[in-house]
Amino acid sequence: MINYRSTLALIGLFLCLSVQNPSHGQIRKTLFIILDGIQRELLEKNPTPSIDEISQKGDYIHAHVGGMRGGYSETPTISAVGYNSLLTGVWYNKHNVRDNSIRQPNYNYWTVFRFLKTAFPHKTTAVYSTWLDNRTKLVGENLPETGHLQLDYHFDGMEIDTLGFPHDNESKYIHEIDKLVAAYAAKDVLEKGPDLSWVYLQYTDDMGHRYGVSEQMNHAIREADKQVGLIWSAIKEREKLYGEEWLLLITTDHGRGEGGFGHGGQSDAERATWIVSSQSLNERAGSIPGVVDLLPTMADFMGIPIPKNQAMEIDGISLLKKPYADRLEGTLEGERLHLKWHDYDSGQKAKVWITTGNQFRFGNSDTYRLVGEVELSAEKVALDLGTIYQNLKVVLELPKGYCNVWVKNIP
Repeated sequence: MINYRSTLALIGLFLCLSVQNPSHGQIRKTLFIILDGIQRELLEKNPTPSIDEISQKGDYIHAHVGGMRGGYSETPTISAVGYNSLLTGVWYNKHNVRDNSIRQPNYNYWTVFRFLKTAFPHKTTAVYSTWLDNRTKLVGENLPETGHLQLDYHFDGMEIDTLGFPHDNESKYIHEIDKLVAAYAAKDVLEKGPDLSWVYLQYTDDMGHRYGVSEQMNHAIREADKQVGLIWSAIKEREKLYGEEWLLLITTDHGRGEGGFGHGGQSDAERATWIVSSQSLNERAGSIPGVVDLLPTMADFMGIPIPKNQAMEIDGISLLKKPYADRLEGTLEGERLHLKWHDYDSGQKAKVWITTGNQFRFGNSDTYRLVGEVELSAEKVALDLGTIYQNLKVVLELPKGYCNVWVKNIP
């Protein structure tokens, strides 16, 4: 059995070692952190020097979870649901994780780890987590449904070691595990530099559930910032020694309801989240983007190619480089398809594709029909389809990337 407390003592030593033989040329790497259940107003209220330093280098923006409130993609504001929306770039109606039991994920919607490993088998991946299910169920390591996806490094599962970490009513054991996870992740960043890593820390959510808006929650946020700082220091050292360029993304999985205790519903407070980036973000950052935007952002930064049939299903749009359009909405009225969107002064055209049914969820490809080309500057169009459809998946093919929406015919 691993002696976790002895490991923690060694981590400080490892972080002081010089890394030999720095590589030549700049390589891009990504690490994303989920700090569980930190509502936006408390993050902004508390002193967070490490997060502030990262956001000053890059960006801090308001974001959201929860999908389309009252619509087809409405998504519970629950932890595992939010994690999977980030990992897959799609909402609950596609990835099928509706709560923390994670009963039947639809692995046909790939995680960012699977996209990376499929495109670049030689690149390395890692998960450092205070919850084992993140690796075994959400990422789905070594499952037939994920093509037996293998991670290169992981550090997790301590929460099920009740001898090493006796459970207590104040979640002190979770705090200790969070510290271990962050320190181990920092060590691996410095020593191994995984190309794509996920760090998950839980203690803030526990304090929210127990105490709501409170000094205990404030303290947990400040502790999380220290843990972020340890990882950020390792990234900066790695960049200096190896000439690499890193994207560090930090977010949370949901807001909180009245008093800062619960979550899961669709109130503004439960849907409200935030994103911190070590890289400057594009104009879409001001549109209160969704957690689903982080997968295409990471793919954009890392140059991960996503096949067209899969890219057309992704609900998110990159927050890097030039944006073209977003916020696609649609309705069907008889034989006419009405669409509207937001244009970013692109001066470009886009193609409109439609398909009936949804074979993608079964692992098959849908057959799309091109029904028109639009000027993005018009921000709306009405297309005569020549027949009546009851349901459609609609995709706007942009000069780079896609927007999609599901529509139903109005009786």
